[in-house]
Amino acid sequence: MSQHFFEKLITNGLFKEFTVAQMETINAVLNECAKQGATIQQSAYIFATAYHECFNPRHPGTRLTPIVEFGGEKYLRSKKYYPYYGRGLSQLTWLDNYKKEAARLKIDLVNKPELILHIPTAANSHVYCMLKGVYTGRKLSDYIGPGKCDYMNARRIVNGMDRASLIAEYAKRFEAALA
Repeated sequence: MSQHFFEKLITNGLFKEFTVAQMETINAVLNECAKQGATIQQSAYIFATAYHECFNPRHPGTRLTPIVEFGGEKYLRSKKYYPYYGRGLSQLTWLDNYKKEAARLKIDLVNKPELILHIPTAANSHVYCMLKGVYTGRKLSDYIGPGKCDYMNARRIVNGMDRASLIAEYAKRFEAALA
């Protein structure tokens, strides 16, 4: 499936080409979606979120790969949640979220938050947190499941309604690629 999926991602304009890290991340997310029981539509939204959250216009080759919240050191230090600023595919933030994922994954994310950047770890965390509602208490099945597919309001899983329509459009394109 993944070769066909990669071809469709190019055909529908989400990518022009892939870096090795992007291919590894996409395969890791596909595997986690399958292991954790995400439906095609839920998987599409999981991909759309990472596609949006992991984009630095200065480094387009990092799109949909685990990244660190971009901005200089001064900017990152200004964050209320420093040093637990955004990392990974969902841009994990805040000490409490790092502690939850550290306990679940059985790795020391509190003292080594950069461990969430490891592709398999980032993929596992991203899929799990979206399916289970770790970030906001809202989970994918609240919006996407049997008889319902609300890509717009699914944004509430991660970050209120910030850029919800854009991410919904990405999800539709990912869904078409997954079909």
